[in-house]
Amino acid sequence: MKIKNKILLVVNPISGGLNKRTMLVTVKAEIKKRGLQLELYETTGKKDKKKIKRMIEDFQPDHILVVGGDGTIQLVAEVLDGHKISVGILPAGSANGLAVNLKLPPKLQDQLKIALGDNILEMDVLKINGRTCLHIADLGINAELIKNYEHASIRGKLGYFLKSIPTLFHSNFPFNFEIEIDHMTVYKKGILLAIANANKFGTGANVNPTGKMNDGKFEILVFKKLNFIKIFKTLSENAKLGSDFVEIISTTQAKIRCTTPVAFQIDGEYVGEVCEVEAQISPNKLLIAVPSPIE
Repeated sequence: MKIKNKILLVVNPISGGLNKRTMLVTVKAEIKKRGLQLELYETTGKKDKKKIKRMIEDFQPDHILVVGGDGTIQLVAEVLDGHKISVGILPAGSANGLAVNLKLPPKLQDQLKIALGDNILEMDVLKINGRTCLHIADLGINAELIKNYEHASIRGKLGYFLKSIPTLFHSNFPFNFEIEIDHMTVYKKGILLAIANANKFGTGANVNPTGKMNDGKFEILVFKKLNFIKIFKTLSENAKLGSDFVEIISTTQAKIRCTTPVAFQIDGEYVGEVCEVEAQISPNKLLIAVPSPIE
């Protein structure tokens, strides 16, 4: 394991609507206590990728700490595409979907131990319509919910719940999906089609219980109907989802077409309405610090 001497700290100061000042005092103190070199970069939304690339070239960090949500982690992952620099996460976004999937603890001190630790997962990265996806993208009712949630005054899981009712009433589900895999085309109908590298949504719903983030594959999940009892069961860690509720296809690449434009999201960020999606596993991995070794 490469010794971590130089740490680049990438901070999104506005993610999750949280004030990062107290958090950064704790993070800097821990890095100083360990005798590590530190460089800080705060995102602005303007040329962040180019600026972080320049900092990596100049500072040559051994490890990057990310304070922010899934969008900030995506940004760093795109910069590191092809680099062998490990990443630690200090979740500070709205839903923190990747942190949920990696089972990061809630307390900052515990997160720091993991983020600066030596348990590194070589995680798969998806490329979907040219964009980076780290845990789950989807077409359909969940993407519609995320679109509506972006305008909500109440954040967190309560905000999702309050927006779910009007979303259900106004959605045009079921949707028709054409899925092309390995020169074979299948036609499916459902309320939601997910492209999953991980197990869970940021809300904790365990929609892909058997999926692994480092097996070189992803899963296409077609949820066939709106069944509230089975949706509730996805909140269980050991969720068992029958084929009458969801159909699962494991693959390394796929093209998905819709007969009409359908709402689309990647890692909790609403992208827009699309008629076609192309997804494949990237040849490059993301080296990410995790609580314990993952097989």
